[in-house]
Amino acid sequence: MTSNRRALIVGAGIGGLAAGLALRRAGWDVHIFERTETPRELGFGLGLAPNAIRALREFGVASTVLADAATMGDRAVAEMRRSNGQVLRRLTVRRDQLPPGDMMAIVLRPVLHTALLNAVGDDAVVSGREVVRFETTGAGVRVRFTNGDTATGDVLIGADGVGSAIRAQLHPAEPPPHPSGYFALRGASPATHLLDGVQFIVYFGRGIEIGVVQASRTMVYWYVSLLKNDVDGGALDPRAVLHRFTKTFDPQFQAIAAVASEMRLDELFAREPLTTWGDGPVTLLGDAAHPMLPHTGQGAAQALEDAVELGGALAAPGDPIAALRAYERVRGPKTRKVVKMGPRIARVTTTRNPVLGALRNSAIRLIPERLLLRGMAEAVEKPEAGH
Repeated sequence: MTSNRRALIVGAGIGGLAAGLALRRAGWDVHIFERTETPRELGFGLGLAPNAIRALREFGVASTVLADAATMGDRAVAEMRRSNGQVLRRLTVRRDQLPPGDMMAIVLRPVLHTALLNAVGDDAVVSGREVVRFETTGAGVRVRFTNGDTATGDVLIGADGVGSAIRAQLHPAEPPPHPSGYFALRGASPATHLLDGVQFIVYFGRGIEIGVVQASRTMVYWYVSLLKNDVDGGALDPRAVLHRFTKTFDPQFQAIAAVASEMRLDELFAREPLTTWGDGPVTLLGDAAHPMLPHTGQGAAQALEDAVELGGALAAPGDPIAALRAYERVRGPKTRKVVKMGPRIARVTTTRNPVLGALRNSAIRLIPERLLLRGMAEAVEKPEAGH
C-alpha cells in the first residue's frame, strides 16, 4: 500500500539513494529526482569505515556490497614510501591485533551505487529532472524543474552535491563553494597483480601524496593529491597531469597507473560548515550539507550515516518538520568535526614545506607500531575524532 507521506529527494548519488532507501524502509513514498539522464558513478574507489558498513547493514545491502569489495582477511600489508619507492614504514596488520567487529573495506563506487539503486528500486528515481527551486506550501513543499513542471511532497531532502541548488536557496547569503587549494587525480586500473602482495601503498613527495589500494579482486584504485598552485597554468588533461607530476615516481606506481581504465582530474572545492542546515520541511544531506575533502576518507560514510539518522527521525508518526530539526541537531555537530579535519590532514600529507615533510616522515618511521595500530583503530571507529 502506498504511503500518504511523500518525500522528495534531489540527487541520485550515493547520499540521495541512501536517503531514499532509508525513508522507504520508514514507510514513506519516495521520489528521487536526478538531473542526468542516466545516474552513473565512475569506477573509482572509496573507503567503507566501520560506521559506513554499519549503515549498509541497516539498509540490508552490506553483504551485497562487501561481496565485491576488498576486505581485510587474516592479515594485510601496508607500506608508506618516498616518491622513489623507498619504504619509510611497512606494517603487517593481523586481524587479531584489532578490535572485534567490522573492518575498513574498499569498494568501487559503482558497486555501492548499484546496490543502493537496486534496493531503493528504479521506480523511485526520475532521471533527466533538474530541480531549480522550491517553495513551501501550507501542506508541505513544491519543487520546480527546468522545464516548468512541478512536484509536491511533505518533505524535501537536498542531496545534490557541493554546488547544491537547494542549499543555495536555503542560505542565499552564503558565498558559493571556494577552491580548497587542492586537486585530486583519480584512477582505476585492472592491476592487482602489480601490487606484489601489498594491499595499501602511500607515497609522499614534495607537494604530492599518492595512495594505491586494492578495491576488488581485479581492480586497483589510486589517487594523486596535488596542490592547486602547482597544477594551475599547465595542461589539465588527466594523463598529461599524471605524467607531469609522477614521471620520476616509483616504477611500480607508474606501471599501475599506465593501465588505468578510468581516470579523472577534479579541482576540490570547500564550504564553511553550516550552523543550521534546513528550514521548515526542507533539509540537506551528504555533500550538500557538509562537503569534505577526500583526505578524510569519510565522504560516503557520513552521507550514509546521515541517511540512517534521517530515516530514524522520520520513521515515527508526528510532525515531520520537528523530525528534520532533530536529525540536523544530531548530524550537524558530528559532520562539522569531519569537515574541519580534512584541511588539517591535507596540510600534512600534501605539502611543499620541507620541515613539515621531514617531521611527517620521521613520525611515520619512529612511532611504535602498537600506537599506529591503536590510532588506526580509533580513527576508523570514531571518524569524527580523527582520520
